[in-house]
Amino acid sequence: MKFLRNLIEKQRKLYHGKDSKLHKLWPLFDSAETFLFAPEHRTGPQRVHVRDYVDLKRVMNAVIIALLPCLLWAIWNTGAQHFHAWAKFGVGKEYVAGWLQALFPPTVAEPSAFDFVIFGLQRMLPILIVSYGVGLGIEVFFSIIRKEEVSEGYLVSGMLIALIVPASIPLWQLALGVAFAVVLGKEVFGGTGMNIFNPAMLVRAFLFFSFAGQISGDAVWAAGNQAPTGVPGYLVDGYSSPTALAVVKQATTNASDALQAAYTHADLFFGNMTGSAGEMSKLAVLLGAAYLIFTGIGSWRVMLAGVLSLVASAFLIKFASGAETGPISLLPYEHLLCGGFLFGIVFMATDPVSSPETNLGKWIYGALIGFVTILVRTINPAYPEGTMLAILLMNAFAPGIDHFVVAANQKRRMARA
Repeated sequence: MKFLRNLIEKQRKLYHGKDSKLHKLWPLFDSAETFLFAPEHRTGPQRVHVRDYVDLKRVMNAVIIALLPCLLWAIWNTGAQHFHAWAKFGVGKEYVAGWLQALFPPTVAEPSAFDFVIFGLQRMLPILIVSYGVGLGIEVFFSIIRKEEVSEGYLVSGMLIALIVPASIPLWQLALGVAFAVVLGKEVFGGTGMNIFNPAMLVRAFLFFSFAGQISGDAVWAAGNQAPTGVPGYLVDGYSSPTALAVVKQATTNASDALQAAYTHADLFFGNMTGSAGEMSKLAVLLGAAYLIFTGIGSWRVMLAGVLSLVASAFLIKFASGAETGPISLLPYEHLLCGGFLFGIVFMATDPVSSPETNLGKWIYGALIGFVTILVRTINPAYPEGTMLAILLMNAFAPGIDHFVVAANQKRRMARA
């Protein structure tokens, strides 16, 4: 590391001085340096308010570590679902290998775990590259224009975006969604720390309403390769299956029975099904949640309030309505196994920028997300999933929640005075 430190110090003179040759690119150099090394700031001999060297970059890195189980499962499951779909859909057709598979030819008749991983990497790596490339490119551009440091917030957003879109998403659509969210959802408000809405959720919302055919809540596509002529659907791109929530929404009998006829609880928990790349495995999400809570990065109050509210709201609506068919008849705990609620409440609702700062506000915020999610799932006839709408709606109300919590505290203190 000393060699790397010395190399950076030698290059600093090209960027740091106002009259240096590459001073306009100083935000880019500074972001690379502070990503590799902790800042060398000093607070004086007393160090009154300093506990450790943790800064925003290291907080973002902790969230990325928490997301790794979801990413690893996304890579594995994307390949597994591809070959499972090929076994049903590709009988009698010639298998055309993708760009990475050309280096490691798969055994199509009996694919191995290695084949699953290679195909998953083949799909996930371009998604990650586009997500980070477009998003960080825009961040760097605005930082240079404003002569500010490059924001660290997108380190997590780039990973989240890659995990909440289907592995079959066209890359140009993903690029448009990222550009929309970063420019109109973040930079116009002033950048990291100033945005009202979670950027990753804005990407999801943009894609959902702009390209519903590729990111619909009703059906998901198993990722496949394209023919040399570029015709989509040559392999399994045209193979789709209904999401678990779509099965529930369309059920004409008891929703739990319809769900279990399509997916086992084990498949729902471990994520052995098609869907958005990283949010399928509830086990991977729980591992990430445990790490965030252990490190103190994620708010356990938001997570617990959201889960309790979701289960309680589902139970109360089911009990009050007495419905034995349709989404209302789904067992409360099965709402946790279906859809992306757990992923959203753990990794997106806990975003410190777009969520409340007061402890009581976090309880209220999480509880409202769980409640609105159940309302959309059970009562709204249009959308099977409600997590995206619930989080974005509560992002807008987060400052108001904090305002009323603080005002109530002030009122109680004045009454005691």
